[in-house]
Amino acid sequence: MTAQSEPSVPAGNSRGVGLLIGLLLVGAAVSVALGVYAREHTPTFEPITTFGFDEMFDMKAWFGSVAAALGVVQVVSALRIYGRFGSGPAPRAVSLTHRVSGVLAVLFTLPVGYHCLWALGFGTTDARVWVHSVLGCTFYGVFVSKMLVLRTSRVPGWALPVLGGALFTVLVVVWWTSAYWYFTEYEPH
Repeated sequence: MTAQSEPSVPAGNSRGVGLLIGLLLVGAAVSVALGVYAREHTPTFEPITTFGFDEMFDMKAWFGSVAAALGVVQVVSALRIYGRFGSGPAPRAVSLTHRVSGVLAVLFTLPVGYHCLWALGFGTTDARVWVHSVLGCTFYGVFVSKMLVLRTSRVPGWALPVLGGALFTVLVVVWWTSAYWYFTEYEPH
């Protein structure tokens, strides 16, 4: 049998669960590596670029908000794809919207995450900053695990929607502990 014609492992098969655990460990390694780098790197407190915004925090808050809004599009389109609303199979446009919004959401997070790691480092000044730092690193680990799971049919069927939900939840908490806080609580000195 060729690799393309191998049958899928049934959802209850321990081999599929073992593979899922391995893919989750890859994501965990990404999260830990980002956290260690952010903690050990000496922050520059200077932006690389602000993409035309007046300051780095403005750019981060707006880019993070766009990513969160695109995350909502991801959830709604995934619910339609999985048949949670609407009748019949989802139109191709829904799948395309899901893919494009996902790519755009991650692209909007990259300059934000880069500036968090490079310019600010791993923050521990208070609980909000600590949670933001931990979940900011976790976001990319969950993303890596989700993308790896997406590329195999040998893991339990529930894994992809659970990882998608986890990714959205982490994104919302990261947004809430940063952009939302910035827009509602931050007072420039």
